[in-house]
This record gives sequence, structure tokens and C-alpha cells, in this order.
Amino acid sequence: MNTAKEVKITTADPSAIGLFGLAIVTFVASTQKLGWTEGLGLVIPWAIFLGGIAQFYASVLDSKHNNTFGTTAFGAYGLFWMGVGMSWFVQAGVFGATLQASVDTSQLGVVYLGYLIFTLFMTIGAAETNKVLFAIFVMIDFLFIGLALSSFGIMEHGMHLLAAYSELIIALLSLYGAGANVLNKHFGFNFLPIGKPFGIFTREAFLKKEKTVKA
Repeated sequence: MNTAKEVKITTADPSAIGLFGLAIVTFVASTQKLGWTEGLGLVIPWAIFLGGIAQFYASVLDSKHNNTFGTTAFGAYGLFWMGVGMSWFVQAGVFGATLQASVDTSQLGVVYLGYLIFTLFMTIGAAETNKVLFAIFVMIDFLFIGLALSSFGIMEHGMHLLAAYSELIIALLSLYGAGANVLNKHFGFNFLPIGKPFGIFTREAFLKKEKTVKA
């Protein structure tokens, strides 16, 4: 007689490592934008390994949790930083002078604009996750506004600063979020507060709104 056995594989919540990866790359990249450090030589490794691979790794693990939001967010931003790192290689002439000479930063502006639209949708989802994550996504919105407009040459200096300070705030919020995620899971209670969901985009909120309109 054949008997079927179900094997449940449990994986840890990858949010902390994903947020940590985001925190480190935005921290070091913001210092370069603000002029506190110089050059991209030692930013690129962290863009690829922490911003890219760490977040993509978190995306893969989140998919095992059936977490569409986390999978999409960490995957999209992880691939973003891999793309950014590769773009910096091209701009630095690593792949040859011909490719370097054909660089048009407006193309990056288009990418940033696309990511801005994507992030606006994700910000709505983050509102029903926790307040720290929501704040991170709001600052990512401002980051992409600054990056897109500066790439298009619109208020270039001001938008560059907007991107730089937004990136720094993202780093600090993400460090807190990563720490809170680890310690809250480790201790089994909310050791560090991250804020409850807003409760404005839930099914119950929409049903309540529909009832109010009909009444």
C-alpha cells in the first residue's frame, strides 16, 4: 500500500537580510551623492552584492512564503541595483570606449521613471504592511523622482540633492527595519515597534466605504 507523505520545509523570514542589503547600498551610495565620499569604485561591489544579490536572495525566499509583495519588491529592487552596477561599469569604460561613448543618461531617466511608477503601486501595498516599510517606500518614491528628473536635466542640482537625502533616509529606516525584524522574531514579541498597518486599503475598509456610499 502506497502512502503519500507531505514534507513541510520551513524557511526564515528573509525581510531582515533584504532590508539590510538595501540599507548598506543606499547608505554608501548616498555618501557619494552628498560629496562625503568620492568615486564609485568602492560603491559598485556593495551595489551588486548587498543591493543586488542580498535583495534577490530575499526575493527567492519570500516566494517560498507565498509572499507576492515581498517577492516582487526585493526581486525588482535587487535587479535594479545589479543593473545600476552594470551601468556604472559601462560609464567607467570597463566594457570599452565605444560603449562608453554611446552612453545617454536620459535612458537611465526612463528606467528611473518606470521604477517610480512601480514604487507608487508598491507604496500602496506597503501601507498595509507596517509603518516603517511604508516610510521606506515613500522615500524610495522621492529617490526616483530625484534620479529621474536629474537624469533628464530638470532642476539637476536640486533633484540630485533630493535623491541623495532620500537615499540616506532610506538607509537609516532600512537599518532600523532590519534590526526590528531580527529582534522581534528572535524575542517573539515587538521588541522594536514598526507600526501597525494603516487599515485604509483593506477589504473591510472598501466594503465599509461602499456601504456608506449606498446609504
